[in-house]
Amino acid sequence: MIIGRIEGATRTLGKSQGYLGLPIRDVRLNCSVGGDGTPAMQTAWFPTPDELAAVNAGAPIHLTVLGTAHPPVMLSTGNVPDTD
Repeated sequence: MIIGRIEGATRTLGKSQGYLGLPIRDVRLNCSVGGDGTPAMQTAWFPTPDELAAVNAGAPIHLTVLGTAHPPVMLSTGNVPDTD
């Protein structure tokens, strides 16, 4: 996966720690547990052509969380980009 710059990014995580840097957008969501206005961070990732082919052939998408405690996460797709 290739790190994308999410529209409306509000900050970049990890760059000062030696990582490539992950642009995030701070948002508030309506969560079934946390309620309306639950703070969250969103990122954008773009699959490579080989990864798209693997997913289309039935391969799963893996989410790796570093560390030993797993925070709540969600996966979804963004909007299809305009081709104009």
